[in-house]
Amino acid sequence: MYYIGIDLGTSAVKLLLMEGNGKIVRVTSREYPLYFPHPGWSQQNPEDWYKQSMDGLCELLDGIDKSQVAGISFGGQMHGLVVLDENDQVIRPAILWNDGRTFRENDYLNQVIGKEKLSEYTANISFTGFTAPKILWIKNNEPENFARIKKIMLPKDYLAYRLTGVHCTDVSDASGMLLFDVKNRCWSEEMCEICGVHKEQLAKVYESYETVGTLLPEIAQNLGLPETVKVAAGAGDNAAAAVGTGTVGNGQCNISLGTSGTIFISSDQFAVDKNNALHAFAHADGHYHLMGCMLSAASCNKWWMDEIIGTKDYGTEQAAITKLGENHVYFLPYLMGERSPHNDPDARGTFIGMTMDTSRADMTQAVLEGVAFALRDSFEIAKSLGIQIDRTKICGGGAKSLLWKKIIANVLNVKVDVPETEEGPGYGAAILAAVACSEYASVEEAAQKLLKVVDTVEPDAELAAKYEERYAQFKQIYPTVKELFGKLK
Repeated sequence: MYYIGIDLGTSAVKLLLMEGNGKIVRVTSREYPLYFPHPGWSQQNPEDWYKQSMDGLCELLDGIDKSQVAGISFGGQMHGLVVLDENDQVIRPAILWNDGRTFRENDYLNQVIGKEKLSEYTANISFTGFTAPKILWIKNNEPENFARIKKIMLPKDYLAYRLTGVHCTDVSDASGMLLFDVKNRCWSEEMCEICGVHKEQLAKVYESYETVGTLLPEIAQNLGLPETVKVAAGAGDNAAAAVGTGTVGNGQCNISLGTSGTIFISSDQFAVDKNNALHAFAHADGHYHLMGCMLSAASCNKWWMDEIIGTKDYGTEQAAITKLGENHVYFLPYLMGERSPHNDPDARGTFIGMTMDTSRADMTQAVLEGVAFALRDSFEIAKSLGIQIDRTKICGGGAKSLLWKKIIANVLNVKVDVPETEEGPGYGAAILAAVACSEYASVEEAAQKLLKVVDTVEPDAELAAKYEERYAQFKQIYPTVKELFGKLK
């Protein structure tokens, strides 16, 4: 049988066809536009997601025995707000995860409602990218649109709705809305009241591997698929990527070096750090996870290479870096503000420590190290909860760099495992579809049988000791310059 994983990203939808034994048959993608109507705003049209996904599915399925397709599921960009009217029509463009317009609503939730209450209700505090402050923003700024809202959805769940006619979401994606009681895996009545919404306006919540429905007849006909194809709820992109790298079960870790960067720790037990510096979310495997999310990771390197140096030859630039652990230049990777652990939308990218003998290679190295140090900030919080991690998997575009993997292994002083499959969320989504169709008894069983590690980058004791000293200096920089960021706007 075949299983389809749909990874609805910020710049493109990526579609993957997988056999039941885990073999990837085909991968295709379709891009769609991103709109910035005002500084700090970030929007997309949900219709673009649907059209490009349908177009991509047609290519993905071309030439295969479509009668053998059993299931479809999703990974997707989290936190985005899609609002539908009484006719299930989109009311306004979707407000995305990287949209910064909700700073006033974010402050209201954290300062007036209070972080302690938010944590009690949802296990998390508010961040500008979360869904709840977006709902409040529409309520405050577009009351006519707010009054028309019949359903509140997340990006990938809108796709599931278009395919099945079911208003659904999953526990991992719902966890990032600040409307969800993560510990008890249900909507929070208190948060609904705070945001002025009714639970009837929210989608039904499923576990990520549960079937929400089957294809609508007209969708099945358009794609040439059986109407019996099951559609599973899927997961937020990071939880889906964790499934796709085998980061399920207790005490597993995955680092994603994509546009944003995450450190993802799966756990059998529900846990929250005292300062809510890490997100405490439900996981796609039926349990929980902690996640630190930095808004700029591989995008820092892309910015430095493409916009500042003006080159696409990343390999040559990195080849000039020869003295790891001895760089006196530091870089704060906060080009879009920062989420974990600082929750500071005013934070900015910062170089410090340059002298007359600072080289181009030193600056490039500082960018790579700055991202690694920022990941360690979240790693340290996890360790403070008593979580012991001696190895991590890694995925994302930045993980293609052996040098960057070596830096991360030594900055965090852990073994870095490279999975055989690099498709992350799309592969994880296909695995969730396979579990929904009973190809595997559980997400953990599927991960154990399908996922292999093909390489491990081990830390070097001497280099890790050097980075320990460098990190001690790095972590003093942000607190020292924090007050300046607010004045530089």
